Amino acid sequence: MGKVIVIGSGFGGLGAAIRLAASGHEVELFEKRDKLGGRAYVYQTDGFTFDSGPTVITAPFMFDDLFAAAGRRREDYITFVPCHPFYRVFDKDGRGFDYNDDEAFTLSQIDKWNPADKDGYRAFIKTTKPIFDKGFVELADKPFLHFTDMLKVAPDLIRMQSYLSVYRYVSQFIQNEFLRRVFSFHPLLIGGNPFDSPSIYAMIHYLEREWGVWAALGGTGAIVAGMARLFEEIGGKIHLNAPVEEILIDNHNRRVTGVRLADGTIHKADHVVSNADAAWTYRHMIAENYRRKYTNRRIDSMKYSMSLFVIYFGTKKRYADQGRLAHHNIILGDRYQGLLSDIFRKKIVAKDFSLYLHMPTITDPSLAPEGSEAFYVLSPVPNLDSGTDWSQAAVPYRDAIFDTLEGQGYLPDLRANLAVSHHVDPTYFQNTLNSYKGAAFSVQPILIQSAWFRPHNRSEDFDNLYFVGAGTHPGAGLPGVLSSSIIAQDLINAVDPVTRSARRPQSRLTTEMG
Repeated sequence: MGKVIVIGSGFGGLGAAIRLAASGHEVELFEKRDKLGGRAYVYQTDGFTFDSGPTVITAPFMFDDLFAAAGRRREDYITFVPCHPFYRVFDKDGRGFDYNDDEAFTLSQIDKWNPADKDGYRAFIKTTKPIFDKGFVELADKPFLHFTDMLKVAPDLIRMQSYLSVYRYVSQFIQNEFLRRVFSFHPLLIGGNPFDSPSIYAMIHYLEREWGVWAALGGTGAIVAGMARLFEEIGGKIHLNAPVEEILIDNHNRRVTGVRLADGTIHKADHVVSNADAAWTYRHMIAENYRRKYTNRRIDSMKYSMSLFVIYFGTKKRYADQGRLAHHNIILGDRYQGLLSDIFRKKIVAKDFSLYLHMPTITDPSLAPEGSEAFYVLSPVPNLDSGTDWSQAAVPYRDAIFDTLEGQGYLPDLRANLAVSHHVDPTYFQNTLNSYKGAAFSVQPILIQSAWFRPHNRSEDFDNLYFVGAGTHPGAGLPGVLSSSIIAQDLINAVDPVTRSARRPQSRLTTEMG
């Protein structure tokens, strides 16, 4: 039986820990903070519960598969409820567009904006299934360890026009500019620019239509709690307030031997799985003289995702009854390509912004005291390459967002009804979440940083160091990081003498897709 150490407790780390423990390994998980979850950390203040990280739950079957791998039923630990609409997207004038998995309903919404785009939308969604079949079903849980792995899929990627950005791909079918934005914003959910991210990410639209958008009762933190409970039930061990300072190296044999914690404690292992940011892991946990491939220069040369400015706030009144907002709201500003260029390329904190407004209490009132509402509002901003002094910029930026929510009628009299509020900026992602350059989604998902071009799931420098989470293949987002945990399990089981004959259960996705 192999001993595995998992660094970090995001969904990738928890997923890998559960799968490896269910395979028969002795698994210990080390988390630097006082709670599990990583980016899915939960804040609780004065009766309000705020999920700090991922809130859009797609591909619920992946959680079902994870629990099934341990011989359990996900329904006994976590309750998912559907979100309808999936999103309410507002234009610059505050006019809303809803969409869900009902094609007739979505077409009726398109009809209000540009009836001529209904045929284009039908054509667009027909193309997303083969993209999904290739990009997700075939490739998402397969490691790209050799360049030949990339060459094998190159013809398919070319045939699917992966050289086009998501925005350009959508624009082949949709003519109305606002509708182009509605059907191309998805890369932003995983840290990508719709004008740079390859068209393979159009598969997110298919994933949502086929399996829905969901919320967890109790918030995303309830998923973390359910996974933690399962992990401990099957023998896993959790260490909180246990930051890993160093990954120990046997350089002669190209292997890692364990970890050293900040308090000096050493823990040995046969395998180490890092759910910490890949760039941070290499740069801050492994001395550069041990790294032949991932040198500091190589790490610095990669392009990193945008960061986020997020305000978590609760109100003393209910806004759900006003009927204007949905569970997931996207408020688009006047600019689209120009704003995204400021964020991703110019690294400018612009005066205008587009927002994601999360209103979970419309679905689950238990997340706030009776008669109250819980929210978070998120604005994409440049990572720390912008040079912004957030100690000075944060409060004015927060106030500008509140001005927009209040002044444009999304949350009337917001300030008069605030009960609690706190905010985070890119320095939080760097200093608390150990994200290199404060990038909220690690390595940016562009074509030349996809699959083989991303940091590999098995380290190129050390034969028994593995990566899960947003910074490795296949990338950010819950389906992506859970897929990376499958890859880590398969790679470790393939080399471990005790578990290499173990086979994970066939995924429900593969079964459903035939």
